[in-house]
Amino acid sequence: MEGLRCLGMAMASCAMTGNVVASSDRVCRTDGGRPNVILILADDLGYGDLSCYGARNVVTPCIDSLARRGVRFTNCHAVAATSTPSRYSILTGEYAWRRPDTDVAAGNAGMIIRPEQFTMADLFRSRGYSTCAIGKWHLGLGDKSGEQDWNAPLPSALGDIGFDYYYIMAATADRVPCVFIENGMVADYDETAPIEVSYRRNFDGEPTGKDNPELLYNMRPSHGHDMSIVNGISRIGYMKGGGKALWKDENIADSIVSHAVGFIRENKDNPFFMYFCTNDVHVPRFPHQRFRGMSSMGVRGDAIAEFDWTVSQLLQELDRQGIADNTIIIITSDNGPVVDDGYDDRAEELLGGHSPAGPFRGNKYSSFEGGTAVPMIVYDPRRMADGKGMVSEALFSHVDFIASMNELVGGRMPKGAAPDSRKALPALLGEDSEGVEYVLEQSNTHVLSVRTLRWKYIEPSDGPAMIQWGPKVETGNSPAPQLYDMTKSLYEKDNVAAEHPDVVERLSRLTAR
Repeated sequence: MEGLRCLGMAMASCAMTGNVVASSDRVCRTDGGRPNVILILADDLGYGDLSCYGARNVVTPCIDSLARRGVRFTNCHAVAATSTPSRYSILTGEYAWRRPDTDVAAGNAGMIIRPEQFTMADLFRSRGYSTCAIGKWHLGLGDKSGEQDWNAPLPSALGDIGFDYYYIMAATADRVPCVFIENGMVADYDETAPIEVSYRRNFDGEPTGKDNPELLYNMRPSHGHDMSIVNGISRIGYMKGGGKALWKDENIADSIVSHAVGFIRENKDNPFFMYFCTNDVHVPRFPHQRFRGMSSMGVRGDAIAEFDWTVSQLLQELDRQGIADNTIIIITSDNGPVVDDGYDDRAEELLGGHSPAGPFRGNKYSSFEGGTAVPMIVYDPRRMADGKGMVSEALFSHVDFIASMNELVGGRMPKGAAPDSRKALPALLGEDSEGVEYVLEQSNTHVLSVRTLRWKYIEPSDGPAMIQWGPKVETGNSPAPQLYDMTKSLYEKDNVAAEHPDVVERLSRLTAR
């Protein structure tokens, strides 16, 4: 498709060429002290899901072009193997396991990040940046869970934690409410179809995927996901109403792109921070028809192609506005991949030799590296204008974003803010090959792991070896401590804890709550 040639044409006149010059019809802003920052957070995108990381059966030319010119990381780690805790740590610089309310959030959860907490958005806003959040949120809205009035302005939302503008999904596409929230109100609100949401019981007369499978004309569940039906797909949770405000899954990518493009246009003359979170690879995978068949892996592969297109659209708009040379792009994922996560979309059947987690063992939810080892690409055109990229083995954790961004913009964080975030800007920009000393990782059952450049330690746990409620995923649980030498094999197979008790003791201390 035309958009997938993003860097061959659209970026040619600005930062993506070897020479950073202004073209005849635009002026490239060079406010080197305050670069724009766009953090692109994919959902359930695995380490092995991009062609620049060795993906099979799907190509991601736009992202690959950024990787060739920027820094491609081989040792980046999400804080958690599930969405909500991972995103909480990115924005707050605090490990989610320190809080009891950061597990995977329902669609009607109250705000998990509280207004009194200092966030990455607060940091950028304190330095004169315009800030926005666009796409998947999944960190709660309103003051209390289950008490939101979705037909009126929300009394507390993202404006209270540093975001000037937001256009978001309350949770994820597989959870109700299936509407976008724009600056505290349901976008395109339909007064003729007032919204009610419950995660306890269904509303009288409302069909469900369990009882009315004949209404599932777009996608059927493989496990769970059999409650309220929206757009011919059943979800988690119960919802009534919505009318014209209800999204169509095939249009989600287009919708968030259009609002991101609008924000870029409105802020082309001001420094801005964009927290841009896509839904593509998360279930239910239902990419637009124009992406169907772009891979041989069915809708999961096509959703990856849609994600690449999404990135291309942001880059093209930066170029059109003449600000590509002063915008740092960061692309990563909230956690590792999962293939069958609740919908019958043939994702496992159609892998065709593709390994979503790359060389790693485990997937989303797991203590093994496949749960938290994620791709990350950083492109800073101010430092990489020669077009020569690099591969970095530096160890980096998402929890270190906020302290590193504070270094970037010369900010000043309040005492006690971002308590677990460490300064790692040189590693983020490819100037430090080692990165942080260690990273902590959390499975979906709060089992903690420690990863250093050499070692991977998993604390003992009595839980089952496999996920019991649906996806075919190894948990990484074991009643004995596990220690793996990652310099010998990235696939955690040979437990050497007994041979290195000193290492086990040292790393186990880091998991003390």
